[in-house]
Order: sequence, then C-alpha cells, then structure tokens
Amino acid sequence: VQLQASGGGLVQPGGSLRLSCAASESIFSMGWYRQAPGKQRELVAAITSVRSTNYADYVKGRFTISRDNAKNTVYLQMNSLKPEDTAVYYCNASPYYGLNYWGKGTLVTVSS
Repeated sequence: VQLQASGGGLVQPGGSLRLSCAASESIFSMGWYRQAPGKQRELVAAITSVRSTNYADYVKGRFTISRDNAKNTVYLQMNSLKPEDTAVYYCNASPYYGLNYWGKGTLVTVSS
C-alpha cells in the first residue's frame, strides 16, 4: 500500500489547513497521526470505510476527518490551529487491527 500525503505548511494561529492522503488501494481504516519534537507519535483522527470516526480529545471541534472512498483518499480539515498543533503529520492506513501502513510525514507549523 502506497500513501501520498500533501497539504502541510506554515499557518498563523487561528488559521486553517487541509491535509490530503491518497492510498493506492481501498483500506478499511485511514487516519492521521502526528509527532511533535521530543514527543511520541499520537493519533489525531481516524475514519473507517463506513465513515465511523475517532478523534483525539485535543482536536474535537476543531478538526474534521473525511474520506472519498471512490478516490481512496482521506482528508483532515484543521481549523482554529494552535501553536501546539505544530508537528509532523503522518497518514495512516490500516486494513485490520495490528497492520499499519504509513505515508511520509508532512510538516504543519503554526506560528505568527
């Protein structure tokens, strides 16, 4: 499974960014993790092919995950960004529990 992520960049606090990740095939669960300097990688949000979602508490109400099954693509709309959201964001695809594929990370920097 190949994952191609895009959409990172520099944004001011309070701003928005949209991340996209296209998979080379249909995968049951897709999502986003992030890793800030000196911290462990953590779940941001995930969505299944039937659009069941799971969000980390710290992004609820600010981030929205969605997917286009026809395009094997997952999106992460990030609004009201905070400096603490600065991290490398990784696309994740998991056909079943315990098996994970990862895309190359995309850097999101929230700074004035």
